Amino acid sequence: MQQRNLGPFNVSAIGLGCMNLSHAYGAPASAEQGERVLLAALDAGVTLFDTATLYGFGANETLVGRVMKSHRSRFTLASKCGMQGVDVKGDGKLVRVIDGRPDTLRKTCEDSLRRLQTDVIDLYYLHRWDKSVPVEESVGALGELVRRGHIRTVGLSEVSAATLRRAHAEFPITAVQTEYSLWTRNPEIAVLDACRALGVAFVAFSPVARGFLCGGLTDVSTLDAKDIRRAMPRFAPEAYAANLRLLDGYQAIAREVGCTPAQLALAWLLHRGEHIIPIPGTTSVEHLLDDMGAADVPLDAVVIARLDALINERTVVGERYNAQSASEVDTETFESRPA
Repeated sequence: MQQRNLGPFNVSAIGLGCMNLSHAYGAPASAEQGERVLLAALDAGVTLFDTATLYGFGANETLVGRVMKSHRSRFTLASKCGMQGVDVKGDGKLVRVIDGRPDTLRKTCEDSLRRLQTDVIDLYYLHRWDKSVPVEESVGALGELVRRGHIRTVGLSEVSAATLRRAHAEFPITAVQTEYSLWTRNPEIAVLDACRALGVAFVAFSPVARGFLCGGLTDVSTLDAKDIRRAMPRFAPEAYAANLRLLDGYQAIAREVGCTPAQLALAWLLHRGEHIIPIPGTTSVEHLLDDMGAADVPLDAVVIARLDALINERTVVGERYNAQSASEVDTETFESRPA
């Protein structure tokens, strides 16, 4: 596996996003299947594992901690705070809450360390910027956790270039994590350049477009009732039918290159910059191993130009988030960028 720099860490060029094992896309994987995927990733050379307090409301951190504790020296561990499940009504039902207050972040870190069965988290992201709290206060609290030895480095997720610069002035930011793929180009507006200028790694989540670029999801009516894609405008039936028309040309390019559609999506990301690290997620060992093969897929400038022309912010139908979810992120949009 090729290696890339993530702050002070040298990690595999492709990491593993662990969310899918416990969260978001319907029924979670069984404990046994989750263990198989995690250990297969380690055996395949993956050295960046990414989880969060939010995923399964702690269940994903618990899984990663149980399976990986005896291998802790072999990988870089990333988790996230600032968005978690809270029993708001006192009825035992957890709901997702964004809370970036320093006291909350400190408590969340304590809980994460316990679930992950580790003394220190290598990279700890602010999962969402709580806009009711100055980002400097939240990042300052994470910086204090570094000084106390509970975490090693600080990251941000779904933030604009301006917010990144504000945060970086308060405490050095090691990585920004945001959705990035052929069909989600928002980071290209400003954040990718800001990361490069500041020496910050960019970690790309949903790098295969939440399954779209794998080519296997052709009927969105088959999605699980609790699948978060059902609330995403791009996966609405009419929009998705329009987006499916992009796949024939995309799959033809994959065949020409001699790789799978998922590998093509990941290889495209790897060629966008040395500071970019994609973290695909899966519940399948077969898909995991396929994803890791992307590190060996060469792409020339002509192929990259064809991909860019085929799938981009102008050819994809639908926003990536609904209005509520969009209001919770702090990323630039194409509609608001300077002309």
